[in-house]
Amino acid sequence: MSKITIKDLYLIFGNDKQHALRMLKEGKSKSEILKETGCTVAVKDANLSVREGEIFVIMGLSGSGKSTLLRCINRLIKPTSGEVIINGRDISNVTDKELLRIRRKELAMVFQHFGLLPHRSVLHNIAFGLELQGVKKQEREHRAMESMQLVGLKGYENQMVGELSGGMQQRVGLARALANDPEVLLMDEPASALDPIATEKLEHGMEELKKDLCIIIVTHNMQQAMRISDNTAFFYMGELVEHGPTKKIFSNATEEKTRQYVSGSFG
Repeated sequence: MSKITIKDLYLIFGNDKQHALRMLKEGKSKSEILKETGCTVAVKDANLSVREGEIFVIMGLSGSGKSTLLRCINRLIKPTSGEVIINGRDISNVTDKELLRIRRKELAMVFQHFGLLPHRSVLHNIAFGLELQGVKKQEREHRAMESMQLVGLKGYENQMVGELSGGMQQRVGLARALANDPEVLLMDEPASALDPIATEKLEHGMEELKKDLCIIIVTHNMQQAMRISDNTAFFYMGELVEHGPTKKIFSNATEEKTRQYVSGSFG
């Protein structure tokens, strides 16, 4: 069963988005659109489906639209056109109040640059989202301690996050996301600040977590994608070039751009 479905999604930056969108659908190139409208096409006609209980990786070169698409999924950025359907509901047009509820109850995101609160302890950073929801202190700290255990942070609850290494801070971000008990976990370069041992622990944890979650990961790390993902999508210049079972993408890709990327011979 699909947990997330992305349909005909376009994202355009600029002041004349609808004009740019019409040009795009008429077959004009990104450079022609930029020249005439001053708009940048970030994502073009993306269509994806992600099931519950799977790890789905989005990969591609820098500037290919990976992280931008992730931000469309949790509506940090509103798509110019198209649908982002979560649990059967298109969240691209929900009210701010409903969007807040979805983010608190259904979606969680782990940012590449952590987004932690330096003036709070590890425990209070992890419990912060629950505090915003009005969860009582005893319960939110209990849930925060449980998520700390999952990511190997037990014993660090009273340290200030500024005293931790980058890898440890990344684990705090993950624990904070898990404390909300989400159905969908979005991760932007989750291992970028981790050493190999910490990365192995994180990957093992994700394998355990995926039983109850839908996990979408943006990464440049092809080895990591091969180790942990069930399905993989390759983006190039804002377009979804190819997606499918990870083993097929890496061993028998259909598209030339995908084959060049996974073989390291791109460009």
